Amino acid sequence: MTTTLIESAATNAVAAADPFILGGRTFQSRLIVGTGKYATMDLMARSLEASGAEVVTVAVRRTSIADPSQPRLFDYLDPKKYFLLPNTAGCYTAEDAIRYARLGREVGLSDWVKLEVIGDQKTLFPDNAGLLEAAEVLIREGFTVLPYTNDDPIVCRRLEDLGCAAVMPLGAPIGSGLGIRNKTNIRIIKEFAGVPVIVDAGVGTASDATVAMELGIDAVLMNTGIAGAGDPVAMATAMNYGVKAGRLAWRAGRIGRKLYATASSPLTGMIE
Repeated sequence: MTTTLIESAATNAVAAADPFILGGRTFQSRLIVGTGKYATMDLMARSLEASGAEVVTVAVRRTSIADPSQPRLFDYLDPKKYFLLPNTAGCYTAEDAIRYARLGREVGLSDWVKLEVIGDQKTLFPDNAGLLEAAEVLIREGFTVLPYTNDDPIVCRRLEDLGCAAVMPLGAPIGSGLGIRNKTNIRIIKEFAGVPVIVDAGVGTASDATVAMELGIDAVLMNTGIAGAGDPVAMATAMNYGVKAGRLAWRAGRIGRKLYATASSPLTGMIE
């Protein structure tokens, strides 16, 4: 058995002992990836494969579901291999987000939705008032709602109270690659959450994914960090390892931070 196969078997065994449960479903991978912004559909498919992701997001209003003139995304996505998560990317009102979530369900995609209600085109920050409004309606209609929101512990608590299956605070603005800007808020959100916490947006490289997971959150969702990389397939592989490394480190428990050095070897019993 090669070293690569041994490493793969070891990491898969760890993942099996630490499953990711989301909306009543069990997944092994804690990396969720998007399907947009790739140069070609083939590149997207190879990147998804390299990422090891089981859940992939699909923007309902930017695919052939809503526009038959667009490339046939679903020729490159095997629904037996990936759990498809429709999202309402590009929606700026609660009404639009509700409409596209319903469309995704009507065409047979899923009754799950990554819910996005965007506040403005420059920052792409969420409109939390619209988000809460849309979430309430869709939950009442039987959707499993995963909302993209600000790193605001109070808003996350309200979304959970409505019945959202997870909360998805941003790490940084969408596509910015800035990494996790407010670790304290992410920790607070996780501490009080009774549902999975998924960092969504802002991850630029594998170390960002690792840092996110080391905060104790349950998963990381990304798109631009992979699709916009110089070599998306290589970056997808790196993100795969980064998420796994961060989860393992969090479970292992890091040493405490100290102001001064501590000898690696004990000083007692040393020969003078």
